Amino acid sequence: MAKLLTLFISLSLVVSVQAQSVDCSSKAVQDSLFEIYSKKARAYGFLHPGWDQTYDSLLAICPNIAEAYQEKGIPHVANGNYEKAYEYNNKAVELDPHRWTPYRGYLNCIYTKNYEKAITDFEAAEKLTPNAFILDHSFSFYIALSYMESGQYDKAETYFLKDIAQQKRGEGKNDIHFNSLLYFGILYYLMNEFDMAQKYLRDCLVLYPQQPMANYYMAMTLKVLGNNQKDIYFEKAKQYMLEGYRLNEPNSLYVNYPRQITMFEIEQR
Repeated sequence: MAKLLTLFISLSLVVSVQAQSVDCSSKAVQDSLFEIYSKKARAYGFLHPGWDQTYDSLLAICPNIAEAYQEKGIPHVANGNYEKAYEYNNKAVELDPHRWTPYRGYLNCIYTKNYEKAITDFEAAEKLTPNAFILDHSFSFYIALSYMESGQYDKAETYFLKDIAQQKRGEGKNDIHFNSLLYFGILYYLMNEFDMAQKYLRDCLVLYPQQPMANYYMAMTLKVLGNNQKDIYFEKAKQYMLEGYRLNEPNSLYVNYPRQITMFEIEQR
C-alpha cells in the first residue's frame, strides 16, 4: 500500500508539475523525478533521440538535477563527441562535485587521455570524498595511470602504492584488484625493473590466470631477460585473447585503456 501511495504521489507530481511550483531544492523531489524520467529514458535507449528529449523535459522542471546532465552526456561519450559530453559533465560537477568530479576524472584519464586534467580532478575528488572508489578502483589508481602515461614513473609508483594500501585497509586481508597488480607490473616493466615487474605480473596471474595483458607483459619482460619461458606466456596471451578474455574493466570494449594490447601486438613477439 505504501509503495502504491508513493507511486501515486510521484506520478501526480509529474502530471501537475506544469500547474504548480515544485521544490527543486528538495533532494527527495529530485530523486523522485529522476527515477520516473530515467525509467522512461531507458525505455528508449541512449542512442534514441527520446533519451535526450526525456531528460530535457526533466530539466525543464528542475534544472538543478546533476544526474540528468550526466545522463545527457552518455550518448556523446558513446559517439566520441567528447566536447559535448564534457559540457554536460561539467554542469553535473558544478551541481554535485562530490559525486561527479571523479567521473569527469575517469573520462579525462581513460577516454580523452588528458592526464593533467585527470590528475587535477582526482586530487580534488580525494579531498571531497577521501578513500572513495569509482568503477572498481581508488582515485589513486587513476592518478597512477595518469602519471605513468605522462612518463612520470616515480610519481606513478607512489600512487600505485597508495592504491594498494587503500585496498588493504583494515586488517589487510582484502584481495588486491588484479588490474592494480597488472598495471604496477607494467610500470616496473617500463622502468626496466624487471624483477619487480615479474613479481606484480605473477601476482596478477594468480588472481586472473587468463588475463591476456598480464601474460603478454610477462612474456615481454622475460624476452628482455633472455628467458625462453617467454614463449609460454606469448602462447597463453594468444590463446586467452582468442577465447575472448579481456582486460575486464568497465567500458574496455569501447575504449582503449593504457597499454591495452590486441592480437597484433601478440603476433609481433
